[in-house]
Amino acid sequence: MADWTIVNPLDRDQLGEGPLWSARDGAIYWVDILRQKLHRLHLSDGRMSSWTLPEMIGWVIERRHQPGFIAGLRSGFAELRLDPFEVCVIARPEPDRPNNRLNDAKADSAGRIYAGSMPVAADQPTGGFYRLDADWTVTRLDDGYVIANGPAFSCDERYLFHTDSAQRTVFRYVVRGDGSLGERRPFIEFPQGWGLPDGMTVDANDHLWVAHWDGARVSRFAPDGCLQYSIALPTPQVTSCTFGGPGLDRMFVTTAAVGRDDDVLAGKVFEVDPRTRGLAPNAFAG
Repeated sequence: MADWTIVNPLDRDQLGEGPLWSARDGAIYWVDILRQKLHRLHLSDGRMSSWTLPEMIGWVIERRHQPGFIAGLRSGFAELRLDPFEVCVIARPEPDRPNNRLNDAKADSAGRIYAGSMPVAADQPTGGFYRLDADWTVTRLDDGYVIANGPAFSCDERYLFHTDSAQRTVFRYVVRGDGSLGERRPFIEFPQGWGLPDGMTVDANDHLWVAHWDGARVSRFAPDGCLQYSIALPTPQVTSCTFGGPGLDRMFVTTAAVGRDDDVLAGKVFEVDPRTRGLAPNAFAG
């Protein structure tokens, strides 16, 4: 018996990413970066909806006090409403880097968004790491990323984890009270055979979950960085993971079909049993 099920049998993503559980909507949201799509799956009845964005989209994060989302587009941070559909760019962190795009993000409990950028071609260290505050202020926190991926916070938010997939490394920062970051330090280095570290999340026991691009699995790491266990997937390009459902005890995993036309399972979204519970995602305070 397979350890996974497919939740989007009628579709496949070229580059699925950014899964988000919405308790407000009882749904999982995720994006297809290359097709410029946002998807929504209602868990109660399996209803699917999709929207096409005017440019590449890397993620969405709910807003705490207003309807809709903040979205990470190629050009920058944007307000996104679905009913009626409306997109409005609010901040462009990299006007001097036209070949970059925003790629992955998380919000902290204070309602600030931390987001990485990367070159569309994933070929140069031109990516940065940014914080969007509730007043729309953008601060560059770090620089020199090739493929910025998967921010995640420890349970106490003392640490922030961020990945450069091109360096095969999950980094860890100390988070200061004002939202600034300490020095970037290597935390987990992926050896050959593991693939590349991609999207991440943290569970309720402070263990870090990492998706393996070209590694066909998601893995759980202890707070000291030691591998605890992995859950295998039937397609190699695993991009990200999130906990969902009312009990936050279900895990949803995105994958990519780009370059794998012969793989009928590539680009599907899978549900797996993580054997633990997750944390509710934070919303943006602005």
